[in-house]
Amino acid sequence: MTNWKIDESHSEIGFKVKHLMITNVSGYFTRFSGSIQTDSDDFHDATISFEAAADSVDTQNRQRDEHLRNGEFFDASNYPSISFISKKVKKIDEENYKLLGDLTIKGQTHPIELEVVHSGVTKDPWGQEKAGFALKGRLHRTDYGLRWNATTEAGGIVLSDEVKLNMEIQLVKS
Repeated sequence: MTNWKIDESHSEIGFKVKHLMITNVSGYFTRFSGSIQTDSDDFHDATISFEAAADSVDTQNRQRDEHLRNGEFFDASNYPSISFISKKVKKIDEENYKLLGDLTIKGQTHPIELEVVHSGVTKDPWGQEKAGFALKGRLHRTDYGLRWNATTEAGGIVLSDEVKLNMEIQLVKS
């Protein structure tokens, strides 16, 4: 059994949400951790657990970040962490995988499927073994109780329900 953990300083957990249905607003979680156990070299049998601090959301706008932390969105004081537990890894080919698991946000748990590209394993200059992955997925924020929205003067909606997830993950063998 090989144990890996997310190298937070070389990883990013990002998301995009359509604003006014014309542009995407990006955000990140700046505090997170994750561990992976695998018996294989290609991660096809990996078990993964991941957690992000809900109050570490950062969209480059302090007022918006405060709104996201409050009860209308993440309610970070009552639900301090967002978590993911893997159920299954499906290897499609040498680089492409599907990762299935349960995502919990604001106390609501739903299955999610992520597309994963495995970009390889290497040793860094200090001799640590590293593995790289890019993950993409999407979710409906209302499934997780993130229901806030508003309407424009013209009757359009301010925020889309769909949230796109984009993650760049570097693992370090522990």
